[in-house]
Amino acid sequence: MAVEHATNLRLLMFPHLAYGHITPFLEVAKKFSDRGFSIDLCSTSINLSFIKEKIPHKYSCSIQLVEIQLPDLPELPPHYHTTNGLPLHFHSTLYKVIMMAKPQFHQILKDKKPDLLVHDIMQPWAAGVASSLNIPAIRLCISSAAMCCYFGHFYFKPGVEFPFPALYLKNYEQEIEHPYEVEVEEEGDRNMIVNSSRAIDAKYMDYLSEIGKAKILPTGAVIQDLVNEGHAGDMEIIEWLRKRKEHSTVFVSFGSENFLTKEEMEEVAYGLELSNVHFIWVVRFPRGEEVVNLEEALPQGFLERIGERGRIVEGWAPQTRILKHPSTGAFVTHCGWNSTLESIEFGVPILALPMNFYSDQPMNARLIVENGVAVEIARDANGKLHRGYIAETIKDVIFSEQIGEDLRRKVKSLGESIRLLREKEMDGVVEVITQLCEKNQSKNVLT
Repeated sequence: MAVEHATNLRLLMFPHLAYGHITPFLEVAKKFSDRGFSIDLCSTSINLSFIKEKIPHKYSCSIQLVEIQLPDLPELPPHYHTTNGLPLHFHSTLYKVIMMAKPQFHQILKDKKPDLLVHDIMQPWAAGVASSLNIPAIRLCISSAAMCCYFGHFYFKPGVEFPFPALYLKNYEQEIEHPYEVEVEEEGDRNMIVNSSRAIDAKYMDYLSEIGKAKILPTGAVIQDLVNEGHAGDMEIIEWLRKRKEHSTVFVSFGSENFLTKEEMEEVAYGLELSNVHFIWVVRFPRGEEVVNLEEALPQGFLERIGERGRIVEGWAPQTRILKHPSTGAFVTHCGWNSTLESIEFGVPILALPMNFYSDQPMNARLIVENGVAVEIARDANGKLHRGYIAETIKDVIFSEQIGEDLRRKVKSLGESIRLLREKEMDGVVEVITQLCEKNQSKNVLT
């Protein structure tokens, strides 16, 4: 249900330069557009070409794309102005370059004159730029409220034990050094929009609201629109999947920004082989590095041994279509939040295997295990993968009726609860944003 007084308000939305951030920003933009807002979505040229293909015709007028040009650095050419396929050692450089673009972002806001800025929590400096132009700003977190709650606790209450033991970092996860530090700034509205639902992490929203003295506003857990995931190679993989029995196939994908080492690739491959299940495995390599021969990257003779039992897809696969298919019985995922929400939406149990320990992935994994919709694939004390752990966990979920059925029942129930709240929660976000815009307009009139 649209909020009537939201019409004629214009928002500028500024996601982090990662597909995993851009996609939910775009989906939230559609929700705003459905409720009468006009949207300017700001990113780099290489990202805008990706976004343009994802905007349905019905939003072609209400969602406009705005390019931000980053400073030229010899070590970071324009095709690296995105985290998609970006080698890890370039991430800190990209973040520095984004920070250097403040003057251009200032000019964009000055030219566009939005009623409000919705910025990524990865770019807190953007709120200060907006404030200098008397434009209100609000943060959008594209991850779970639980993740924000866990790290927010140690920011607001240093030295105090976290009160929810289900969320924790393992020793090997705590030892990982973050490739860059995000600046913390207090400019802008302290309230925060989060791409989640109270059906998933209500207690963490409430606690974060309490310690941060701010409203936490769930969008209702938006996911990528299925109609935008068409691809020429869809039919072959879907046809292969159609021939498999219900809940018999494991989908394996670690997102667009996680790249397995040679050792990890071998352990996952042998784990899938030993599990004796049908599988679709999406394999990716970093852009800009030497071309990797897929057959050489996998264990010798692997492709011949698995034959028709599995499919290796290089680079891209129709993830939501695969998850929605009745033959898919489990999802081995890094627990990026978008992938996690999609799996819950389509009722697929999750086999959690976080890859980037400095990101939100470990916390997302613990959250969904707590919700009863996932099991985490164990690593050893040093964080190393082992084929035996992978194979046994997959077999437990696919072949054990009790374990698999329990997970499917719980994930189906959680998905239904999310859908029941989705529109109401998004309307709550719209109400608060409308109030912020109107309050700022009234203040401007008085001054």
